[in-house]
Amino acid sequence: MQGFRLPVLAAVAAAGLAAAPALSQTSAQTLAAPDWSTAQTVEIDLTNFAFSPAKLELKPGVVYRLHFVNKTSGGHDFTAKDFFADATVDPEDQGVVKDGMVMLTGNESADVRLTPKAGRYAAKCTHLMHATLGMKGEVLVQ
Repeated sequence: MQGFRLPVLAAVAAAGLAAAPALSQTSAQTLAAPDWSTAQTVEIDLTNFAFSPAKLELKPGVVYRLHFVNKTSGGHDFTAKDFFADATVDPEDQGVVKDGMVMLTGNESADVRLTPKAGRYAAKCTHLMHATLGMKGEVLVQ
């Protein structure tokens, strides 16, 4: 019986190796870069001590262009470290996101194209007391 097992195991292993290139091609296709030109625009306004919308609802795998607009004369940021870490960010926009945050000076705007991953993520402004005064929110991707 053991003499039979060895040739069968060898045949199964050889079949698995023969299928490996096909699996690699399929994996490469699913890992292809998103088509950034199809991005849906979502505006996030940063005002004195608020994000609008406070709850950002997105769908996983959809290509978005998050358009951040600081509507005040002072600086604000949108910090969501886990959200940006989990998302696939357009290489051209990666410089806009630094340490999981988008920083804006007064009356500045910035775009970040990305495809989000499912999850619930906290967002806040890290400027002194801004989150305490209400400048926080949530990104829900489902």
